[in-house]
Amino acid sequence: MRVVSLVPSVTETLSEWGVTPIACTKYCERPDLHHVGGTKNPDVEAIVALAPDLVVADVQENRLEDFNALTAAGLNVLALDVVSLETMRVDLVRLAGAIGREPIFEEVPNYSSLGQRAFIPIWRRPWMSIGADTFGSRLLEAIGITNICSELDSNYPELDLATVAEMQPDLIIVPSEPYEFEDAHLEEFTDIAPTVRVDGRDLFWWGTRTPDAMKRLYELLHSLS
Repeated sequence: MRVVSLVPSVTETLSEWGVTPIACTKYCERPDLHHVGGTKNPDVEAIVALAPDLVVADVQENRLEDFNALTAAGLNVLALDVVSLETMRVDLVRLAGAIGREPIFEEVPNYSSLGQRAFIPIWRRPWMSIGADTFGSRLLEAIGITNICSELDSNYPELDLATVAEMQPDLIIVPSEPYEFEDAHLEEFTDIAPTVRVDGRDLFWWGTRTPDAMKRLYELLHSLS
């Protein structure tokens, strides 16, 4: 089957399942594959020209206008919407069904609570974080980390560091993506809480990597508690 993946998590998962996409985004970390733009600005004409049997997108990663353009061109587009471990399981089954395969994924174990409250910055100028209904927040919740922004209205709230300090996090978890924070940026958190760098793929990419990713994150954060 000729599959175009517009989601890094999907590209990785399909490859683990033995299905190599004919094209993917430049953010999928697969220089060996043909690239068709980014997650937010895919080259629709190039995708159509490839005549794929299936294009895989995700509501959280990709834009509705690109989905509409691809379907208007007559392509079969599977739109996933992964915001939690539960929706990940459902959509992995949907993905497997769309490619005619049995889903292959490990169930995630139960973890004891780490009992920490954390701020998770994902952008700077303005400072941004993640809200409750995001995969990263739900994953941290599953290993016993409370996201201090989970009670805010937005899933991608903007807030200044004075507000973060008032919320009194125990820890600041700094992912390696989507923003590349430098050491100097982390110094801005010095008077708020200790910081720890984590692999952003473990926090935000879902799929076949998730069980091992959760174990890595738990062991790292447990060592700091």
